[in-house]
Amino acid sequence: MPPPRHHCEFRFYEELNDFLAPALRRRTFPHAFDGTPSVKDRIESLGVPHTEVDLILVDGVSVGFGHRVRGGERVAVYPVFERFDLTGVTRLRPLPLREPLFVADVHLGRLAGYLRLLGFDCRYRNDFGDDELLEISRAERRTVLTRDVGLLEHACLTHGAFVHQTDPRRQLREVLDRFDLWSRISPLTRCARCNSPLERVPRAAALGRVPDAVAREYREFTRCPGCGRLYWPGSHPERLRERLAAVGVVL
Repeated sequence: MPPPRHHCEFRFYEELNDFLAPALRRRTFPHAFDGTPSVKDRIESLGVPHTEVDLILVDGVSVGFGHRVRGGERVAVYPVFERFDLTGVTRLRPLPLREPLFVADVHLGRLAGYLRLLGFDCRYRNDFGDDELLEISRAERRTVLTRDVGLLEHACLTHGAFVHQTDPRRQLREVLDRFDLWSRISPLTRCARCNSPLERVPRAAALGRVPDAVAREYREFTRCPGCGRLYWPGSHPERLRERLAAVGVVL
């Protein structure tokens, strides 16, 4: 005769509900399990990646991912708090990265471009595989941005973020809010194509490489040392401001 199953109660908060089955969202619900699994195991069995979780309370006490559930507990699970002081409780991920370095998966190319246009270091290539993304994140201490829940469930990943929005401009607003990046915005200081920081160059460096009318109008240009692309003010910054202002990103 098999041993009886154990039960505990779970409640997930804020955007963590997006990962749950509809019937389980924004409510306390019973959860059945066998043995004495870790609370991390039970959270991920319900569809929530561990990288999205920053605080777990079991019967009101802060615990780590390795805490074993035995039955009868009430488990409250909270999302990542990049902007709040959690002194005195058990944060489940390493401390937030001091510098906002990102690597975006193959589905987030336009988001990567927008982040670069605002001055943020975001690696992207349209053929990055999961193993490569995980290695880049580990080796360069970058946060993986993805819409692939399975990628975030890898045990070796410490810094990852699920992007909930589908429109690239709204994705940008989501990332700026989540990581509190507003004060770090530095528009048009990084190459949107290859991610390298731009350098200022005099008009002479642009002669023969840009239309004559452009060379006559502007005294200074910026150049990407990575791909050699030249940039000048033109109307692009104003168009960028208009597009981003539509989703609340005011430069």
